[in-house]
Amino acid sequence: MSPYQRPQVDELVRLLLNDAVPPRIVAITGPRQSGKTTIVRQALHQLSAASRHGRIVAVDDPQAPHDLSLGRPGETVVPDPRRRNVDWLIGVWESARARAWEHPRGFVLALDEIQDIPDWSRAVKGLWDRDREMECPLRVIILGSAPWALLTGRGESLAGRFIPFDVRHWSLVEMVDAFDFTVDEYLYFGGYPGAAPLIRDLGTWRRYVAYSIIAPVFGRDILALTRVDRPALMRQLVDLVPEYSGQIVKLDRLAGRLRGAGHVTTIAHYLDMLSDAGILGQLSRHSGSAVKRTASVPKLNVLNTGLMTALSGYSFEEARADRTFWGRVFESAVGAHLHNTLDTSMRLSYWRDEPDEADFVISQGPRVLGIEVKSGPRARSLRGLEGFRKRFPRAGTLVVAGGDAVEWRGALRGARVVPVNEFLSRPASWWLEDSS
Repeated sequence: MSPYQRPQVDELVRLLLNDAVPPRIVAITGPRQSGKTTIVRQALHQLSAASRHGRIVAVDDPQAPHDLSLGRPGETVVPDPRRRNVDWLIGVWESARARAWEHPRGFVLALDEIQDIPDWSRAVKGLWDRDREMECPLRVIILGSAPWALLTGRGESLAGRFIPFDVRHWSLVEMVDAFDFTVDEYLYFGGYPGAAPLIRDLGTWRRYVAYSIIAPVFGRDILALTRVDRPALMRQLVDLVPEYSGQIVKLDRLAGRLRGAGHVTTIAHYLDMLSDAGILGQLSRHSGSAVKRTASVPKLNVLNTGLMTALSGYSFEEARADRTFWGRVFESAVGAHLHNTLDTSMRLSYWRDEPDEADFVISQGPRVLGIEVKSGPRARSLRGLEGFRKRFPRAGTLVVAGGDAVEWRGALRGARVVPVNEFLSRPASWWLEDSS
């Protein structure tokens, strides 16, 4: 069976084959275990069929070649890993440049885990500018698990030289197509393709999430790339935050749960880092005022529910049996889906005006949609959504329900009710457009 291919593969191929657009460095970033390297490998395979050859070089691979011309069978080059510095990068780039001049359609160089090279961005800027001056037909892709802001750090700016290519967590549709997940399995295990084959062995799956996803985010994507004055505090926060997913949390409350707790401004800064690393979404309160929105108490939401359940101690069966916990997982999955499919011009928030609350609000310009999440199979009070409608009479409303949602229909006149499997199958923009 051929490996599953995400839609981003074709998107990347189109981008690299479009000779009408001035070349830019394609900067592929996204959370760990989202399949960035696989996307590039599959794209390079397609490009090769179109006579545009390329090579992916993993900076953290001890057998990565220095000279790309020595990639023929039987001629493996194993340089000293300690040489993975700017000089090594320049050598790889010059080798790729030579390959580009040799081929009629140029060459594609992909550098994986680029952040492992100190001061890489300054070198890349100079090499790229030199290529443009010579009109060299070399296309370059850089990949990193950290966000672009952390990758570049305080080094030389690459503004105007790159195209951002954001890879996000896997959706329900992708996990169903690739691994035959059920909806409940997706809610519990989340969208981690690398962990999917392990779900029948819960202990192994938990260890994979803890040591192959969470630990590298902390150790390689944050500590190695930016200053963290209190790493022990940050590590506690990494473990604690999933527990608060789906909740509106005052930062002093979080501070009280941490040993040797720091100032709330420090915790706020560390939460921002976790947001940048693809662990967490922070939702502000929807009010129609940007000032009030900025100053509001955040609602936390993990961006992959596997992070939440792996650290919870609940088994799959125990999680579904505990209505309170499953309700939080259910709501977090909806929030993660909205965040992961949000267009650049859209905003995701929540609304609260005691005692009423709408779980999520998506907005784009004048269009607003309030969303209520109900994991149970039976209709109960939708007072929060009714209060939201009174406050914002021009906004649309939507209920995401557990089960088949039949018993919810008619619970709130004018509100559309959809089962969670249907909701998770379409992006946030579709629901906002559909409500207009």
